[in-house]
Amino acid sequence: MKPDHAATVPEAMGDPVSVAADAPPRDRTGAHGLGPTLLALGRMVAFGIVCLGVASLAALGIVRVGFDLWYGIDPFLPMARRPFVGVVQLAHRAFAVDVLRQVLLASMVIAWAWWRDRSGWRRRLALDREKPNGLRPVVLLSILLFWPVLHIAWVTGTAELMGGGFGRGLRLSPFMDRTAVVAWLAYLTILAPLAEELLVRGEMYHLVNRTLGAVWAVSATALVFALAHISSFGLARPISLLPLAFAIGLLRWRTGRLWPGIALHGWSNLALVVYLLWPH
Repeated sequence: MKPDHAATVPEAMGDPVSVAADAPPRDRTGAHGLGPTLLALGRMVAFGIVCLGVASLAALGIVRVGFDLWYGIDPFLPMARRPFVGVVQLAHRAFAVDVLRQVLLASMVIAWAWWRDRSGWRRRLALDREKPNGLRPVVLLSILLFWPVLHIAWVTGTAELMGGGFGRGLRLSPFMDRTAVVAWLAYLTILAPLAEELLVRGEMYHLVNRTLGAVWAVSATALVFALAHISSFGLARPISLLPLAFAIGLLRWRTGRLWPGIALHGWSNLALVVYLLWPH
């Protein structure tokens, strides 16, 4: 597959800047039909579900078999006959699953992009530096520095407003030593943001942007990212993540690169965790 050619953002959306080559050709009618729109969004959602599902199942299987063999347990024993491995080992297994899932997820996205476009996979995932950054360094630095403050205020505020109680009584496990804490923070601030952004604002963004354009790509990936974080807190968690999701998507569009969004994602995670763990 030949690498795509560069496109230019219309002046109506800001200063003309070079963007990633997944920008769609201009539609002469100025609008997209319902069929192509639903097809593009469906492909995006299906790709995300398949990647997350395969990575999660593979991580669960590998960690279970690996830990069982390491501790001398037959991995094929029925659940009724399996020995209880203890709370600490269960926590270690759960963390290992999280880490391995993100590693597999990032590897799958990169492998897919390389297979689809071997000469332009970096451009496809917005990892190249061939085109100028669409934001001045001082503007980008200001966003990275001050956004976490807004993120903390919005997350905690929406949790209180919706009765979610997000982060109340959050404490580090007493079984975590210094190495475990460092590994956990590295996972939250580096590995998870890298893998999630490669999937969501990398390939999934590309799948929508090449057909429907940047507005659809930013909005659709933001909604998917937020809804993927539905938990026992109900809709409080997805709603609390929407501003961050849109901010990362706008950075992806405006800069034409994935790295600023990864940095903002990781920095926001770190700031929120430090705030929640800090004695109040």
